[in-house]
Formats: sequence, structure tokens, C-alpha cells
Amino acid sequence: MTASGRGLSVELCTDERTFGALAEEWGRLHGSCPSATAFQSHAWLHSWWLSYGTPDALRLFLVRQGDELVAAAPLMRVRQPVPKLVPIGSAISDFCDVLLDEAVAEHGSLALADALADAARTALIDFREVRPGSAVEQVYRHWHGPRRRLRDSMCLELPAVPMTELVKRLPSARAQGVVRNKMNKLARLGVEWHVVSHDEMETALRRLLELHRLQWEGKKITPEHTRPRFLEHLMRSVVPMARSGQAAVTEFLFEGSVVAVNLTLLSGGLAGIYLYGFHPQLRERKVDVATMLMRASSELASRSESRVLSLLRGDEPYKYRWCPETVFNQRFLLAGRRTLPLLAATLCHDAARRGAKKVLRRNAEPLRANQGA
Repeated sequence: MTASGRGLSVELCTDERTFGALAEEWGRLHGSCPSATAFQSHAWLHSWWLSYGTPDALRLFLVRQGDELVAAAPLMRVRQPVPKLVPIGSAISDFCDVLLDEAVAEHGSLALADALADAARTALIDFREVRPGSAVEQVYRHWHGPRRRLRDSMCLELPAVPMTELVKRLPSARAQGVVRNKMNKLARLGVEWHVVSHDEMETALRRLLELHRLQWEGKKITPEHTRPRFLEHLMRSVVPMARSGQAAVTEFLFEGSVVAVNLTLLSGGLAGIYLYGFHPQLRERKVDVATMLMRASSELASRSESRVLSLLRGDEPYKYRWCPETVFNQRFLLAGRRTLPLLAATLCHDAARRGAKKVLRRNAEPLRANQGA
């Protein structure tokens, strides 16, 4: 397929072995796309496909200038609840996007829009969890068919600065003093941390998920984090990502034992605290786990080229201690004339879901008030 502008061509790849062979050129493209996060790395996406992909569903749209890969949309086909093309890596990835080489972003995004327009004759294109400033926004701008932009999950973000600077962001001298006291207690207790070496990474990842299970014992845990395929995905993806500087695993030691492990995903502009686990004995010893993790993560992020330390999706109360900025992911829906009814059905479903959430929140408020009384 030939695309307009600068002699670009578009290829549709449906073979996972070909996908696996793209690692080197995908890595070059990833490095040339300013908005790319670690969730768009080849190691993360290909590993995800091996763990979660379904037969005959792979749809990679690859744009080349000569032999060079200059744009890519890593998608897959799903049939429920309506026929769609959705990003690879969804559910366990906090951000989804396409990749565009900055040098040819205008022509590359137009080529992707044209290729996806052909695909939209039989399926709705549904990009969820897209971070503001993403490459998908450029594809959306070129879309001539029916389209909609919706708000998606909420993320909380901080500047990627050392812990001393984060403490200064707190709203009062008292709040700053409380955190400094907790940091001093960590030092008195002798809690130490280090970034795991590459040859110890697999052991550390197994320990991470075991501590994560202990942390949530007796509580509602994300089921996927307990499944073998999730561990297999992390083992395949994080080890090469760590070698290329796109991931770091941190271990925390207390009284000679590893009591916590944290996985941070890194990209050119963003460091994201993806998953951690800690031993319940830290709570028993009155160790402030949030302060412990934030201190290590902020130092790690400030050492890298990151500008943002993201707490990723979710509005858990402990995250607000650090006065983060609220950022909403976006959802982009792209349709053709024939798939306009699929777009309408998806919009109705989204509106109903949001309405149900509002009702649940309203009903929960009196309950929380009574519990507080």
C-alpha cells in the first residue's frame, strides 16, 4: 500500500514472528518519538502479545520511508462487544499510543490515518488510555470520518525532582516536617535500597509479586497480578527493558532481608511507578511505606532524563499527600461511514457506564459519612 507524502508505504503485519523480528527497528522508532512511553516499547508490547494475544487478531500498521520504519500503530482485532481495533497492551498498560518518528510526524500521521480509515470500514478504531500530548492526537487531527474524543482514566503526576524538592511542595511547614520525620525514621531503622542488577532481575521480579500478594492478603487484589502469565510477561519484558534503560527494579532491605520491591518504567520524558510489593511487617514496625517508595522513586526519576514522575492510573488517597497534578488520559474513537453505528453504540455504552458510576458515588457518600460518625 502506498501512502501520500514523502514516498511512504504502509504494511499491515498480522504475523507474530514478524512482530518479534522488529525489535531493533522498533527500538529506533521508539527513540525518535518524543511522546513514547515504556508501554510502547517493543519488549513490553511483544511480550504482552505472547502472554495475552489471541490467534489471528494481530494488526500492526507499519509505515516505512524506503526501508526505514517511521510510524507504527500496534493494534489487535476484538469482536466483543462490537468489532473493534484496539491497542495491544491494554488492561495492564497505563498508556497506549502509536509511534511517529518526529522527523516525518506530519506525513507519518497522515499515512496512519489513511491506513486506519480503510480498516474502519469494518471495525471501530478505539484508542483508550492515551496520555495528553500523544502521537495519536496527530492521527486524530487528520481523521475525516466520524470521530469522538472522551475523557478516560485519571492519573496523578509530579515533577521528576529529588525528594527534598518534593517535600518543599507540601502545603505547610507542619506537613513538610511530618515527612522529614518519617524519612529520618527510615534512616534510624537502617532501611536501605538499591537498584537490582540485570543478572538478579528475574529473582527480584518473582519476589516483587510474592510481596505484592502478601501486601494484599485478605484484601481485594487485582486478580491478574496473581496469574502465571503476568509473571511470564514481566520476566520477558522487564529484563531487556532494564538493559536498555526503560525499566528499573528497586529492592528495599530492612534488618538484612528484602522487605519491598518496586518496578519503575522509564522513558524519555516520564518515569512511572508501575507495581510494588512490601512485607506486612513494615506496617507492624510503623514504617511509612509510601515515603520509603517515594524517596527511592523520586531519586531514580531525577537521575534519569525524565521530566515527570507519574503515579499512573488511580486516585488512591496516599498519592494526594504529595500534591500531584491531576491529568486525564483520553479516549479516541475513529469510525467510517459504515461503522458509524458502532461508534454510536460505544458512546451510549460509555454514557451509561459513567451514569452508573455517578449513582454509585452518590449512594456511597451517606455510607461514608455514617462510618465517619
